[in-house]
Amino acid sequence: MEETVGVRILLDLIGGVALLLWGLYMVQTGIVRAYGARIRRFLGRVLKNRYHAFAAGLGVTAILQSSTATSLMLTSFAAAGLVQLGPALAVMLGANVGTTLIVQLLSFDSSIISPLLLTTGVLAYKRGARTVVKDLGRVAIGLGLMLLSLHLLLDSLAPAEHVPVVRALFAAVTNEPLLTLLIGAVLAWASHSSVATVLLTMSLVSSHFLTPFAALALVLGANLGSAFNPLLEGMGSGNPAHRRMPVGNLINRLVGCLIFMPFLAPIVELLESFYQNPVRLVADFHTLFNLIMALLFILPLNLYARVLEKLLPEVKTTDDLTTPIYLDASVIETPSVALACAARETMRMGDIIDTMLQQSMTAILTNDRMLVGEISDKDNAVDRLNEAIKLYIVKVTHGSLDDVEGQRAMEILNLAINLEHIGDIIDMNLMELAGKKIRGQLEFSAEGAAELEEFHRIVRDNLKLAMTVFLSGDVKAARQLLEEKSRIRELEFAAAEKHMARLKVGRVESIETSALHIDILRDLKRIHSHICSAAYPALEAAGQLNRTRLKPPSIRIGKKKQFSMNMNGRIAKEEAGN
Repeated sequence: MEETVGVRILLDLIGGVALLLWGLYMVQTGIVRAYGARIRRFLGRVLKNRYHAFAAGLGVTAILQSSTATSLMLTSFAAAGLVQLGPALAVMLGANVGTTLIVQLLSFDSSIISPLLLTTGVLAYKRGARTVVKDLGRVAIGLGLMLLSLHLLLDSLAPAEHVPVVRALFAAVTNEPLLTLLIGAVLAWASHSSVATVLLTMSLVSSHFLTPFAALALVLGANLGSAFNPLLEGMGSGNPAHRRMPVGNLINRLVGCLIFMPFLAPIVELLESFYQNPVRLVADFHTLFNLIMALLFILPLNLYARVLEKLLPEVKTTDDLTTPIYLDASVIETPSVALACAARETMRMGDIIDTMLQQSMTAILTNDRMLVGEISDKDNAVDRLNEAIKLYIVKVTHGSLDDVEGQRAMEILNLAINLEHIGDIIDMNLMELAGKKIRGQLEFSAEGAAELEEFHRIVRDNLKLAMTVFLSGDVKAARQLLEEKSRIRELEFAAAEKHMARLKVGRVESIETSALHIDILRDLKRIHSHICSAAYPALEAAGQLNRTRLKPPSIRIGKKKQFSMNMNGRIAKEEAGN
């Protein structure tokens, strides 16, 4: 009987934790959807001073309710070279303190707030006319679910207090402080959240399943475990420099555990003399730990950053698509050489786009889920390279450039921007269509697939032609590239006509994939328009580009009058003949 009760309590515990994690996820995604871009811009502005960065990390994490999310965002900034290591580490110190604010807020009795948040959130999500209102409704639902999960955990654990088997199990697991710390670390790593682990610890200590000593050991483990997720996320990069920030944060957590573990027993005795409520004891210890570690590391942060830079030097590898290879900072003072480096990096960016374009059609025609994920990763690499090229060009233009160099700098920027737009179209549009086709298990007709493949082949061929024009400035090739725009329009019109003919005869495959077929043609045509933009600089430099394709109004009026006169003359002749 006791074993059955123990199993049921364990299942209730797992369900409560799952609900807590889901609520935390809803809050985080709701905030990111509503204000993610503003948060990233805000971080980009304040990451100049370590104290400002500390405050920013505290505030952003209190909003996102996840130091892991803040860490992943900062890791991407640091990898792209958008933020120095010292301020990034300061943000993480603030983020670790920010998580304690969430725990402090949720440690108070909030049984009345939960249903209010759930009701308000559902109404905002279902009835909200604006996207931001819906996202904030999602946040309110997430907060309500988190509070509800805490009450469910307390209610499900209350009967278990008198079950010897359950109490013996918890006592055995948390008897050794080092083992307890490791359990807390694993829980925080698995859940991607120290907040969830600390809240679970508060529920267990409130139900007398944990002693205060074991609870504080779990809190230390939770702080340690949450530092592993950003580090493991960045292990795929071949550049050790990309791991500086997560390694620095992990060392901070490790040092904290080494400092606090030997003195855990006297700390418990001291805190118990102030607190009768074990929940408050756990919440305040979590805050105390992170504040002390922030104070300990914030002053020597610049020295700490230099040590990490020596231990994890910058290594550029061709395998890492996100890392620029040719942007040599040492030649920035020589604009002609620096622009050649930027042009080579842009050509490399074009090679990645060509691979994405090739894989996109394979993914669409073969329903390959793996390729969809690979293309998304390549688009992230293209975005990183685009940012790196723009920052590099900005540094080059700080010096004095002649007209030719200034024009070349603008050509490089324009091509990089257009390539980045092509990557977005492939990732956000074509791969979205591929996902719809995969989910619906749809297939194109043989004729339809052949039309798409031919259209796609021409677009890829013209991408290679565009890169040739960019590299050589060949006017003949540039004219040929612009002439291809008319050919693409004609091919799109012809393909649409053939598709409509197949619909008229009732081809099942064509009916099922009609919207997909038309949308893919449209997106490939948009990609081709971005490709053709590479022809304009060469033609403009050669004086072979009109300012506008429209004819002057006087000419059009003259044509209209001439047409009217000709028609009147024909009518007069016909009447005379009659």
